[in-house]
Parts: sequence; C-alpha cells; structure tokens
Amino acid sequence: MAVSTQTRTPPVLGFLNSGSRDAFAKPVAAFHRGLKEAGYDSDDVKIEYRWAAGKVDQLPALAADLVHREVDVIAATGGATPARAAAAATKKIPIVFAGCDPDDAGLVNNFEQPDGNATGVDVCVLKGQPHRPYLARELAPGASFAVLINPTTFGAQFERKEALEAAAKHGQNVVFVEASTESELEQAFAAIRDVGTLVVSADAFFTSHREKIVALAARAKLPAIYPWREYVEAGGLMSYGPNLANAYRQVGFYSGMILRGKKPAELPIIQRGPELVINLKTARTLGFAIPPKLLAQADEVIE
Repeated sequence: MAVSTQTRTPPVLGFLNSGSRDAFAKPVAAFHRGLKEAGYDSDDVKIEYRWAAGKVDQLPALAADLVHREVDVIAATGGATPARAAAAATKKIPIVFAGCDPDDAGLVNNFEQPDGNATGVDVCVLKGQPHRPYLARELAPGASFAVLINPTTFGAQFERKEALEAAAKHGQNVVFVEASTESELEQAFAAIRDVGTLVVSADAFFTSHREKIVALAARAKLPAIYPWREYVEAGGLMSYGPNLANAYRQVGFYSGMILRGKKPAELPIIQRGPELVINLKTARTLGFAIPPKLLAQADEVIE
C-alpha cells in the first residue's frame, strides 16, 4: 500500500520506462519541468527510476519492485506496455501514464473522470499511423513502402493492420520488417528492397536507438517517416506524431498534483494531437525534394 505523502518527506515517485535513460534524457528533463510547475523542485521529491532498456518482458518485475518500495505515485512512460505493467502491479498506488489508447489498454473507462487509479496523457501515435502511409505516398507516388515494427510490443499488431488497410485503400504495396534487438535492426534494413519510403512505427526500443535507425536510413538513402520529432532532431527526414516532451511535462505536472493530494479521477486524460515536422537539411543530403504540399502542412520545418 502506498505511504501517504503526509507522513513521508520527501515523497517518493516511481518512474517506469520501457526505454533507456540516455535516449529519454530530453523527455525526462521535460518531466522535471512539469514537476516544478506543480511545485516540486528536485530536492522536494525522491525519484526511483526503473528502465527496461527495450526489454519489455522486464517491465512487470520493475513495476512490482516500485510497488514493493511503496512509492507514492508511479509515472509509467514509454508506451502502453509500462502503463499496463504498472496497472497489473497495483490497484491502489496512483499511476500517471504517457501511452496509447488507455481505454483499449484497460487503464481507464472515462477520459473526463478516470474511474480507477490511473490518469495521464494519451499520446496515441498509432492514430497517426494511417496518415504516415499517406505521407509515404506523397513522398514517393506509386512506390511501395516498408514499415519497421517491433513484434514484441503492444501496438505491433495494430500498426500492421492499419498499414495494410491504408496500403490496400490506395493500391500500394507494403513490406514489413521486424526488429526487437540492435542486431536485428541491421538485418531489417538489409532486407528492405525496392521501396520508395520507410515508415518507422512507434516503439520505445526504436526511440532508444533512433540515432542508429536514422543512420541506417541515411546509409540506405531511404526517405523515412518517424513517429516522434526526436528522430528529426537526430537527423531524420520527417515525423508525424504527438510532441513527446510536452507529454512528459504533463506527466510530471499530474504526478506533482497527485503528490499534493489530487486523485486520478480529478485529473482528466489529456489527448495530444500529432505534429508534422520536416528536416530540410536531411532532404538536401538525401537529394530528395519535399513536395510543396507537405511543406505547407508542416507544423515545423528544420532548416
């Protein structure tokens, strides 16, 4: 059972993530900004970090350890899988998540007044998945596209289904390549043949290895569309998805509000819309011209 913040100073916050510390440095900094907005500086709260480093099978044990340590709040980030692991580990400790489709994941039934012990941010980049094949079609009309997925994660089946439906709707061919380890990333890119573009699915393991993925795409001279702007900041061509740093900031703010006495039911689920970010420097390096239509739609263009 969670220890009351009224009897323990400083309160203890558990941070559960499916990726690695270095790869999520910027979102974690945003998380701390959110905590500060709620009135908690770094010295005001103790944070127990638990990183799965892409090994999602470790998440249940990491979540159980946080429950055993009786943290006051669990911030479950890095996709739906950490949130589901936290929810399976406790029905009492409040959970603040940044994940996809919290209703489908069994976390909440009511977005306005969450009826369990969880609330957070719906950063469902999967909802942008049908749009990413559209972007692939705009970048390379008539060409096939490849989709990189991690078969071990919660959203893999959904992403495969959405990509197949989008391809069928517009008469495109789609090729799926899979990777869940660093060596498999090399194999996946080596297997990509005769496609115009690549769509990288939303996955914490991929995000943790985004620099490698961006480098592999550059080496293959393959225009790629990513789920998070962090890829574009690392040199990727284009991203379409919610702003990850903003989502983590909101998780930090909600975590701080719960430490101050708010209940999850008093904090409605926040839904973040996707943003289109384009890196023109990368386009020039690839010798690739971004269609004016896409440039006009972009929320941000990196020169």
